[in-house]
Amino acid sequence: MRTKNLTLAVLVLTAGLSLTACQGNEDSAASTSDSRSSSSSATSSSSSSSSSSEASGTSGGSSDSGLNTSTTGGDSATTESAAGSGNGQVTTGTCKTADLDFGTAHGMGEGDLLVSLKNTGDACTLKGFPGVDLRSQDASGPLSAKRSELNAPVVNLGNGETTRFTLHYPAAEGTGVYVSAIEVTPPDETHSKALSVSLRLQIADGADQQVTVDPVGTGKQ
Repeated sequence: MRTKNLTLAVLVLTAGLSLTACQGNEDSAASTSDSRSSSSSATSSSSSSSSSSEASGTSGGSSDSGLNTSTTGGDSATTESAAGSGNGQVTTGTCKTADLDFGTAHGMGEGDLLVSLKNTGDACTLKGFPGVDLRSQDASGPLSAKRSELNAPVVNLGNGETTRFTLHYPAAEGTGVYVSAIEVTPPDETHSKALSVSLRLQIADGADQQVTVDPVGTGKQ
């Protein structure tokens, strides 16, 4: 009887140990599975986070690049804007004789000579009366034209632009004093330009007082 009870106890103990071992193995397997699952989730989460960071970094870089481009464009616009001449409205000062091309033409009326001044340099300004001296081999010296009573406008000349003034003189009906050249000095200048002309002035008392010049920029332009 004692032997049977001992054998039964051994069987019960063995069965209990086997059951415990099985449960331990199941718990270990479950733990291992949970650990692998957690590790996989963490890896997936890390990859997603990394992808988001890279996307965010790329987007941020594009935004910065756009900002720099916009700023550069603004500077260019300002430079371009600052670099404009105003078609002769922004000037470098008084027009110089050396930068002017001169020409002459007879006016519509008898006794009128049109003198043109074309700017060949940077934009410049003319204001006032030119000096005009008439030269003749029949006279002992030059005859200087008197100023008319017209007001002098401000004339801004861009490169290639032209303005004019008019010289008035008493034309001879018959014989008179032949004028072969005039010397023109632009306003506020000291250098003159000699121009070939063909004029015949009346010989009479006070005729020299009738030789007058208008300011630059008046009359027919």
